[in-house]
Amino acid sequence: MLPFAVQAQVLTTQPVFFRETDQVTITYDATQGNGALANFTGNVYIWTGVVTNLSANNTTWRHVKSPSFGQADPAALMTRDATNPNLYRITFTPRTYYPVPANETILRLAMIFKDAAGNTVGRSSNGSDMFIDVYQGGPAVRLTQPVSGGNPQFVTAGVALPVSGSSAQAANLTLTLNGVQVGQASNATTITGSVTPTATGRNVLRLTAGSGATAVSDSVVLVVRPPVVTAPLPAGARQGGITYLPGGTSVILALTAPNKQFVYAVGEFNNFQPENSAFMNRTPDGNVWWVQLNGLTAGREYAYQYLVDGTLRVADPYTEKVLDPNNDRFIPAVTYPGLRYPAGQTGIMATFQTNQTPYVWQTTNFQRPAKTSLIVYELHLRDFIARHDFQTLRDTLGYLQRLGVNCIELMPVNEFEGNDSWGYNPSFYFAVDKYYGTKEAFKRFIDEAHRRGMAVVIDMVLNHSFGQSPMVQMYFDGNPTANSPWFNRSATHPFNVGYDFNHESPFTKRFTKDVIDFWLQEYRLDGYRFDLSKGFTQVNSGSNVGQWSNYDQSRINIWLDYHNHMQATSPGSYNILEHFADNSEETVLANAGMMLWGNMHGAYTNLAEGRSANLNWGYYRARNWQQPNLLAFMESHDEERNMYSALNFGLNNGAGYDIRNQATALQRMAANAAFFFPIPGPKMIWQFGELGYDISINQNGRTGAKPILWNYFQDPARRQLYNVYANLIALRNRNEPAFANGTFTYQLASQSKVMHLTHPTLNVTVVGNFGIFGDQINPNFPQTGRWYNYLTGDSITVTNTQALLNLNPGEYAVYTNRRVARALSARADKAELANAFQLSAAPNPAGSSTTLFYELPVAATVQVSVRNLLGQNVLTLPAKRQSGGGHSLELPLSGLAPGMYLVSLEAAGRQQTQRLVITR
Repeated sequence: MLPFAVQAQVLTTQPVFFRETDQVTITYDATQGNGALANFTGNVYIWTGVVTNLSANNTTWRHVKSPSFGQADPAALMTRDATNPNLYRITFTPRTYYPVPANETILRLAMIFKDAAGNTVGRSSNGSDMFIDVYQGGPAVRLTQPVSGGNPQFVTAGVALPVSGSSAQAANLTLTLNGVQVGQASNATTITGSVTPTATGRNVLRLTAGSGATAVSDSVVLVVRPPVVTAPLPAGARQGGITYLPGGTSVILALTAPNKQFVYAVGEFNNFQPENSAFMNRTPDGNVWWVQLNGLTAGREYAYQYLVDGTLRVADPYTEKVLDPNNDRFIPAVTYPGLRYPAGQTGIMATFQTNQTPYVWQTTNFQRPAKTSLIVYELHLRDFIARHDFQTLRDTLGYLQRLGVNCIELMPVNEFEGNDSWGYNPSFYFAVDKYYGTKEAFKRFIDEAHRRGMAVVIDMVLNHSFGQSPMVQMYFDGNPTANSPWFNRSATHPFNVGYDFNHESPFTKRFTKDVIDFWLQEYRLDGYRFDLSKGFTQVNSGSNVGQWSNYDQSRINIWLDYHNHMQATSPGSYNILEHFADNSEETVLANAGMMLWGNMHGAYTNLAEGRSANLNWGYYRARNWQQPNLLAFMESHDEERNMYSALNFGLNNGAGYDIRNQATALQRMAANAAFFFPIPGPKMIWQFGELGYDISINQNGRTGAKPILWNYFQDPARRQLYNVYANLIALRNRNEPAFANGTFTYQLASQSKVMHLTHPTLNVTVVGNFGIFGDQINPNFPQTGRWYNYLTGDSITVTNTQALLNLNPGEYAVYTNRRVARALSARADKAELANAFQLSAAPNPAGSSTTLFYELPVAATVQVSVRNLLGQNVLTLPAKRQSGGGHSLELPLSGLAPGMYLVSLEAAGRQQTQRLVITR
């Protein structure tokens, strides 16, 4: 049988062997494993379940003891040792402690340890769960000193090492070192002795009970490591991560880890054993460990980790793909095909693969939109499309293009903890999170966005990292240690989550610049939105928000350094900061070329509800900025939705005007847009704001998944709001110089508002009544004559520029002094809706089948056909009458050869075509 296993060092049990009906005491050493609960002063709880004969595998939990991870369970409270506060114990009988039905057999106990709220969690050293085998009867044996299981034990050559072991039954016990007997005990249940390893490298100490076919054994690997070699990195090798060498059979691995004693690279190239050939060299400055691996199979993907100081296994911080045994199994194959994990291993793995086929970019002449005309669309893949993958998002770009979006901002897509997250708990900064798809799919998405004239930026979180990060784990004792190269022991500012980066450390500066360079170069991204950029400071403000927001020259210097580096790597790339510091500081950063988030949510929410608000702060010159680098928004991922607030908190005038009526609330969303998009400077939309999304940010928890309501697009009233957005965006971005170079004047403080853009080529006057009663407003037209209501097509003749206009509550108008064609109809009429079916296919590329997604504005007969590139019709589905609205249709492809095809959908006298690639 296999050796009887208990988590090395972190856990011990008394008795050593116990059945499910025996009482057992488990002792947890909080200083071992990941050390998250080391020196913790509060209560510690065991979060535990079992592996039974009905579990999918030997790490799949069942029958968790406690009802809620985020709450304290008195039955799971550990007892702290009276003399060693880092030792915790709990005693129970498995069969009665766990809610396991009588027909199941408990094979293993599974556990982690936590504080009451579950914010701090003790795990094994590589972040995995911990397990203890339950004795099933029969022969079994365990080495109790040195501890078996887990990592090898590193010992000094020529020094005697105490040895002890236990057997579940009396037997003849034999100790061997590298096959040579070093001790024995007859008809015994325990054995003691000592061994003295001398050979450099791997030595195997084995305890055997019995002989012949009935013998059982347990072993531990004792490693005598060679001396560390000091050598500079080879020329051209990267200081972090993987350097691929010509030929595809060799790589250089490099890990930054100052003050460590020794490091091995362990992986599928050496069966995860600490072999001398993978013992890493140290650079003369003592900061970087490196090794060249030879004899690799070209094109094969290898999983690997670093074994640091003989106790901690971590993945490479620079890996571009991680293998996660806890979370990968929940990622569907359609999103990320072919995921695997090395058998018998634990913890997150890094990967490398030589001779990868390079992506061939199709769009090579993309010109980024000017910052002054930028319309950024912020979205979260999980809550935007049901498949939450890059492939489906690529097929949705037509919707955003028709809206007028020219820049897509994705919430974090680099590897974060778990799968279901906003992504602000990052751990690996060079790896695309597999929950969203492959790196090739991400590149195809960016390529297609560029083809459509749309830039792509990603949300990058470099204020902090989380405990899954190898850089956190290597220097950690419950908090980052004082000698961590990257992290502060405690955060220097309020609102920090995770572990706070020290951006004055040269290690953090180099790492940050490596991250910046990587995505700009490897993925041809157009820039970043940097989360919590105000946190990039070592000026310690504690919990004082006001002090944190004050002018901070050291923080300015940090950002100027990063910005200049970014522009040197990719000139013209967008550097967007979520800063919210004092205007004196933001002015410096804006005038240096950085864009800063301008949170106008509160003002626009008040207007939506019928209350007063001043919009002046949404205009960059009102802040005395020289450059139009204020990225203003009415909503972002972080705020309550304007439409929800209007429907739930809107006012009424007691005379029939009620903002809580949906049609009225949607009209106020349109009025907000009319006083948002024409203001000079870049603008940002949060996903589905153009459809009046009205689900609270707090539904299913603030960061929890929200309903994906694409059916809103079929609602004429909501579609009309979409058209208002699209037309306002088109007005400002159709090369009208008034929006870039015109004179902007405004009266935005009162409830009835007016603003003007004047230019020799076009004058624009916007008026609106945000009150709940009718009002007269002086539009103060710049000139007399004919003025055209841009959004309706109507016109008025102005003979007196000071004549008052009567505006009903919520009424607004955008006037131009010459007629300007709209991008879309003022209303979502049937003719306009029929222009686009939004035809898409997923998956694409496809195998034996794919699903077509499309929308019909009205009931129509639908005909779907497939042609090859020679124009030959190779597949035609029966025509079918379908109602208006969204539809999906399974398209069988098994009879078609691999290659490129054109899928056509005909309905209502119109046709739309989608390219489809078939692979096998």
